Amino acid sequence: MQAEKEEEEAFPEEYVALCDFTASGSEQLGFSTGDKLLVHAKPSADWWWAELQGVIGYVPASYLRQDAAEDEEDTSLEDPWQDDEYFGSYGTLRLHLEMLSDRSRTETYRQVIVSNSASLRNKVVMDLGCGTGIISLFCAQLAQPSVVYAVEASSMAEHTRQLVKQNGCEEVVTVLQGRAEELELPEQADILVSEWMGNCLLFEFMVESVLLARDRWLRDGGVMWPSSAALTLVPCQADSYYSEKMAFWERPYGLDFTPLQPLAQQEFFTKPKFSHLIDPKDCLSAPCDVICLNMYTVQVRDLEEMEGEFKFCVVKPGVFHGFTAWFTVQFESLEAGGATVELDTGPNSDPTHWKQTLFMLDNPIHVYGGDSIRGNIVLHRNPVWRRHMTVTLHWNINSSSDNCQVGTKSFPMWR
Repeated sequence: MQAEKEEEEAFPEEYVALCDFTASGSEQLGFSTGDKLLVHAKPSADWWWAELQGVIGYVPASYLRQDAAEDEEDTSLEDPWQDDEYFGSYGTLRLHLEMLSDRSRTETYRQVIVSNSASLRNKVVMDLGCGTGIISLFCAQLAQPSVVYAVEASSMAEHTRQLVKQNGCEEVVTVLQGRAEELELPEQADILVSEWMGNCLLFEFMVESVLLARDRWLRDGGVMWPSSAALTLVPCQADSYYSEKMAFWERPYGLDFTPLQPLAQQEFFTKPKFSHLIDPKDCLSAPCDVICLNMYTVQVRDLEEMEGEFKFCVVKPGVFHGFTAWFTVQFESLEAGGATVELDTGPNSDPTHWKQTLFMLDNPIHVYGGDSIRGNIVLHRNPVWRRHMTVTLHWNINSSSDNCQVGTKSFPMWR
């Protein structure tokens, strides 16, 4: 009892907002960068109960830092890239097993190398974030580059060296351990290849390392693989997920649990659902590309905030539960007139380990054939925690049934 009393007396605690947050639910609390909030409770690791100017609501914990006294050393921002956690996870086999087991992903990279094997002859290749070195080994065994620099920042690099030797490729593949930002190569590369994509294309922002390596180590006229990328969006139904997380509370075991529905909405629909597999029949319209990247021209500064517009025409009546996102990347041919190879992580292609990402609305909306859903999507990079971002969706439904609605919702994405 004494411990409980001491814990209770520890609140409220004062925290400072690291960036803006727009409330998207009735129980969320919006704030701006620099605002000082009083945290009254921490019901979960992700969401806290806080107060700002007399208004109380849920706030994302990762958007706040404790307001340390001026004479105390603030160590909360020592690692804004969270390198220990990020590279630590890639130093184990769990993620590499997942990626190597993704045949669509891995076979696409092999196809790119096979279809360009003649043009890769005597070329210098940089494989950034090589992991176990699978792409480097493909290059060495299926083409004849003069050298492949396999770059890996995690401790997996030690095992990659063993794999290179085990597969008889040590004369071609040189494994270099270190971050791209700090690395020194003996020469510039003709081809920079990397598998940098994350959920919603940009999440974790490995792409920044790729762009920095491009600017420093890719020779003039060199080739980027992937060469371009696009984030795709579609309005969708998600009946089973909605029933599982929200409708469940209506009459479980014949009892009325509806008072828990607002809490369920807060817990399950505030963040995006990763590893979602959408059935193509649940797409309410044709999808569209909302953000496109040219890997030769995009700059690191462009990553801070990326925005795209959409206009969907609903093709059939249904329930608009939210939006589903996925991405495609393209690999240009090294030969004039050669075919471009594409990796598509959408619902009409073989599933990948990324699958798709679902963004649920707070409340479902009935829509009808001929309705239009217009709006925009904004990917805003966290100004402090550099691998995190917030996805904000604005939409406007114009319906012949007078069901015109406007909505906005922000989804924090963090590890």
